[in-house]
This record gives sequence, structure tokens and C-alpha cells, in this order.
Amino acid sequence: MSIDLALEIAGFSLGLLYLWWEYHADARLWLASVVMPAISMWIYFRKGLYADFGINIYYLAIAAYGYWAWTRSARSKDGHAGASRKEKAMPVRHIPFRVALGSAAVFAVVWAAIYLFLSRCTDSNVPLCDAFTTALSIVALWLLARKYAEQWLAWMVVDAVCVGLYIYKGIPLYAALYAIYTVIAAFGYRKWLDIMKQQNDPCNE
Repeated sequence: MSIDLALEIAGFSLGLLYLWWEYHADARLWLASVVMPAISMWIYFRKGLYADFGINIYYLAIAAYGYWAWTRSARSKDGHAGASRKEKAMPVRHIPFRVALGSAAVFAVVWAAIYLFLSRCTDSNVPLCDAFTTALSIVALWLLARKYAEQWLAWMVVDAVCVGLYIYKGIPLYAALYAIYTVIAAFGYRKWLDIMKQQNDPCNE
């Protein structure tokens, strides 16, 4: 078995574990986020997916931030002098409209910048798609770190495009993994909406 195939299998297996934790809004997904980029960086560089290689550096940094943001305690006053609510981790929530607009603007700028870089400075033969999935992944991962339910919608688009891209680039196991991601993302979005309802249920407090 070649090292590329072994790493691809390891990345596939770890990706399924990551998806399970993400589906259940479990902070342990960020621990998997530290290992997965190390595996993916080797595979992407060997396959000439330079933007995907570069984004994994960002993944390492955002994994540390995401774990901190998800697990830190948030203390808020309940309106009574000297009283405070029970400390809670960051809740699942909807993305505010202004944040959504800002995220869309960042995506457009980053997509254009990465595309120009790939088309002019590398030998990539898929600069448009590679730049698209990279730029949207950057935004989607930040939405995940902030625990916005709509991060699943962004990942649905990324995953669907990646299926075709990885088939074209000859990475069949990753293509299969992202096909699973595409389907699960729809269920994940619904799951997070259910989690939001449970959070807002006074019987759970």
C-alpha cells in the first residue's frame, strides 16, 4: 500500500469521526481538526490542489480558536443585583443578517484573490473551482467556530462541488467522503435547528 493511499484512508476515517462530532455539536470535532489538516496537506500538495493545501494552514489556526470559543464559559447577569445565570458554553444560533452580508462579501473577495493567484502563479488546471471551495470553506469554518447553524448550508455547497473536483483529480475516497458530507450536511442543519429549540426550551434550564 502506497503512503498516499494510506493517508487517504486515514483522512477518510478521521473525516467520518469529525462529521459525527460536528453533527452533534460536540467540541471534540476541533481536536480532529488538528490532525486532519496534517494528512490533507500532504495529499493536496501531491495532487496539485494548492489552494486546498494552503487552507489547511488556516484550519490549524481556526481549530484552536474554535475549541476555545466552544468550550469557554459565558457568564451573564440575569437582572438581579449580585446574581448570575449558570455558566454555559456557546449556544447554537442563527447568523445575524449583518454578519451574513459581511461573510458573503469576504467570500467574494477571497474567491477572486485566490483565483487570480492560482491562475497566474501556479500550474493548477482547476483554479476557479479550487478557489471557490477554498474561499467558501474559509467562511464556513469561521461560521462553524461561531456556532451558526447556517454553516451547514455553506458546507453543503462546498461538499457538492468537491465531489466533482476530487473525482476529476483522481482522489476517489475523498470524493466518496464529500458525497457523504453533502447528504449529511442537510441532516446536520436540521439537527442543529433541533438543538436550538432544545436550548430555548425553558424545561431544559
